[in-house]
Amino acid sequence: QDGLKQCLAEFRQQLAWVERLDVTLGPVADPVSQSASTSDAVDPENDFQREMSFYRQAQAAVLEALPRLRKLQVPTRRPDDYFAEMAKSDQQMQKIRQKLKSKQEAMERSEKAKQLRAMRKYGKKVQVEILQRRQKEKKNMLNAVKKYQKGLSDKLDFLDEEQTSSQGNKKGNASQRTKKGPNAKRRYKNQKFGFGGKKKGSKWNTKESFNDVSSFQSKVAHNKGLGKGGRGGKGGKKALNKRPGKRARQKMKNRAR
Repeated sequence: QDGLKQCLAEFRQQLAWVERLDVTLGPVADPVSQSASTSDAVDPENDFQREMSFYRQAQAAVLEALPRLRKLQVPTRRPDDYFAEMAKSDQQMQKIRQKLKSKQEAMERSEKAKQLRAMRKYGKKVQVEILQRRQKEKKNMLNAVKKYQKGLSDKLDFLDEEQTSSQGNKKGNASQRTKKGPNAKRRYKNQKFGFGGKKKGSKWNTKESFNDVSSFQSKVAHNKGLGKGGRGGKGGKKALNKRPGKRARQKMKNRAR
């Protein structure tokens, strides 16, 4: 203890308070109890009480030091053009920005997924309602048919409604087709190949074509008039155009040499 006191006396300097700016005070009075809490009243294991005691002690130091600084005409407010460097580097702040951006994008994706799930649920609900309505209409129609078959009812309104609906659909489709008409590709093919029509059975004989023998030619029908031996005999067209054999072609080449 004596050595510590001796060292303290050696480096102690008698300076003005504005050079030292040291303030040693107890915590400020608690506004609730209107009494200054001592260190004995603070439970060190209680984080909230401990932090509040530090806060009130700093508050007491500020309330003591500010009037003295103003009296000594020392500025206590930061100027408007004051530049202070950040405690964290730009790289660290960029990482933080990227992390915040990724979190925001993840939240947006989850929100979109929720909306899609809600839309799917709504679509399934609408589909179920449509199926239920169709089943109900079908059931009503079957009941009406059964009543008519048993003789309990003589009304056929359900058939009239079905016919009118089908006729209306056919008329609408026909009007759409007449308004729209064939496209340019279809018109070109119609001009080149005709307008279609029945293809199956177009070459079948009819009663009139079977009895019509005006175009019958006996020579053509019986392979006559094509030469001495008919279509494939000697003196015919095929005999005239027959290619000579290999040996005959070799002899012709030797003669040419």
